Amino acid sequence: MTISLTHQIPAPAVEPDSLSVWPASARTAPGGDLTVAGVSLTEAADRFGTPLYLLDEAELRTRCRTYTAAFPEADIVYAAKAFLCRAVADWVHQEGLGLDVCSAGELELAVTTGFPPEHIVLHGNAKSPEDLRAAIRLRVGRIVIDNTTEIARLATQVPAGHRQKVLLRVVPGVAAGGHQAVRTGTEGQKFGVSIADGSAQHAVEKILGQHQLELVGLHCHIGSQVTTVKPYLAALRRMIGLMARIRDQHGVVLPQLDLGGGHAVAYRPGEPVLDITALAARVSGELAAGCRRNGLPVPRLTLEPGRAIIGPAGVALYRVLTVKQTGGRTLVAVDGGMSDNPRPALYGVRYAPRLVGRATTAGPSPVTVVGRYCEAGDVLAEDVPLPEDVRPGDLLAVPVAGAYQLSMASRYNMVGRPPVVAVTDGRARMLVRRESLADMRLRDVGL
Repeated sequence: MTISLTHQIPAPAVEPDSLSVWPASARTAPGGDLTVAGVSLTEAADRFGTPLYLLDEAELRTRCRTYTAAFPEADIVYAAKAFLCRAVADWVHQEGLGLDVCSAGELELAVTTGFPPEHIVLHGNAKSPEDLRAAIRLRVGRIVIDNTTEIARLATQVPAGHRQKVLLRVVPGVAAGGHQAVRTGTEGQKFGVSIADGSAQHAVEKILGQHQLELVGLHCHIGSQVTTVKPYLAALRRMIGLMARIRDQHGVVLPQLDLGGGHAVAYRPGEPVLDITALAARVSGELAAGCRRNGLPVPRLTLEPGRAIIGPAGVALYRVLTVKQTGGRTLVAVDGGMSDNPRPALYGVRYAPRLVGRATTAGPSPVTVVGRYCEAGDVLAEDVPLPEDVRPGDLLAVPVAGAYQLSMASRYNMVGRPPVVAVTDGRARMLVRRESLADMRLRDVGL
């Protein structure tokens, strides 16, 4: 379905910092409205209902091109776990990116959309037999081995006469990331095998002993929402050191090195972001220098951005249901919440919601935006400034909503998940429809 949602009145210029974390296409419009890609947020909410998720296609494509321009000699692989639907798979493929998937479900959606399996990487710390069978059947380009148990399990799935290319995920011992729950480069968490205790070297030996598997490189992922280049350089040095030891001990020179993703984006104005151009320059220089010191050829680099590509391309729209004064606080309850966005409850993430759809001269007042679900922790944004006359029926828009919101959404309280609508050049089209009660009833087969 494609619907024109354009404004006929030219949008005024935007104040310097007011929309800094919004898609580049965002413009203020008359009557307090806002447009993204030329589409009125008010009209989109009226036509598609709320809660509603919008994806700015041009913003996503531009971010893909930023990576391919910064790393022209690398493989850029979009991390599907951030959010995946058929259109997103198609967009990133058209922009020349590969795909990183974590399950048979993500894999089959991508392949049935037309994504070439040879450009897909399968991840996961505990891949099921079904995941591995699907990967072998569909002939994915690379599988990332996460633990020694997986080595024999995968090898037995590979048909005679075929060798599966694999990477080994290692723990470089680098602490980085915006929250303890998303720091994955240190000892004692569930991903990868340790360099420090010798587990990585043991896993390499086991993989090389499996003729059905072809070890083509190493993989690491140090965490998410990493704002500086320094921890990537530290991880890179340790990965090069391990590659040199593999060469010395086994006579094998690995041609690939995957540094994962985790590149930070700003959710509120003024928050730090990772400079991708600076990352590219520093990583390329360190990779060349490190390989030169160790007498290694420079491996082909892979990066796996997810949030940094799709996060800022997304906008969530909610309708205010109630406004309550209690305990010295103002609680603004909306028609969505932790079911479509569990991130504040999981990680304490802070957003910058904005009133759209009506003009007001009321000054800002701190409020807490809460959801409709039966949990005290169902809070979308705490102590954020909204006009003091905010009232039921108002429309709130939340930027940077593209990553890890709908991909982790649930049906809590049996409320269906919101739709996803693409906005491009003043037009909107449905990508994923709203989940209905009928959808949920179809799964409930027993009585």
